[in-house]
Amino acid sequence: MIGSCFESPNDTTHANRYVQDEIIAEAKIRNITSFSRFLEVAAFSNSEIVNYSNIATECGVSAPTIREYFQILEDTLIGRFLPSYRKKPKRRVIQSPRFYYFDVAIANYLLKRKSIEPGSEVFGSAFEHFIYHEIYAHSKYSGINYPISYWRTASQIEIDFVLGEHEIGIEVKESQQINPRHLKGLKSFAEEYNVKKLILVSNDPFPRQIGDILALPWNMFLDKLWSGEIIA
Repeated sequence: MIGSCFESPNDTTHANRYVQDEIIAEAKIRNITSFSRFLEVAAFSNSEIVNYSNIATECGVSAPTIREYFQILEDTLIGRFLPSYRKKPKRRVIQSPRFYYFDVAIANYLLKRKSIEPGSEVFGSAFEHFIYHEIYAHSKYSGINYPISYWRTASQIEIDFVLGEHEIGIEVKESQQINPRHLKGLKSFAEEYNVKKLILVSNDPFPRQIGDILALPWNMFLDKLWSGEIIA
């Protein structure tokens, strides 16, 4: 079940050893204290747009050092950046990337979360994280290797994922009952680009077509994704 993906790892000793041995030792970091603090702050920023200056202030190091720390996480496959979609925008868009740890459980462990309650803001972030990793895994395992990005304007209009060259726009909402405000970002993206598919993924149990937008329960979306019905 989806809820099990959001729980903290059972073997916290193993997770701690992995962080220490595979990241800190391999990276040969001199200031272990600041890097350990960075791991926690990066967990708070998980799935969010990266602000190097703010994170640097939190950790007491320089912004270039934070960029180096993030690079270490990428090089050791502990996390990855999700770039912004910037192809010929009509509106001014945010260009900074988002960052995701390679597993929801790593972020949960670093933040000492024991459980995540449905309906909470944290659950929404974890739900988005879960869907992102399914999409990323499909991109690689399917052999298509389509690019994945996010889209956000300077006026705060956004969609969570853009697949390919604006072929598919996806918005993820943890809500069990979708409403018109959940469609705003997808509609705005369709005004900007010629999109083949607009999809809203949620916990709403009922699929439906709302104009040009296909609203799907998360499990149905994943079935269609892995069967090649979303992108091929």
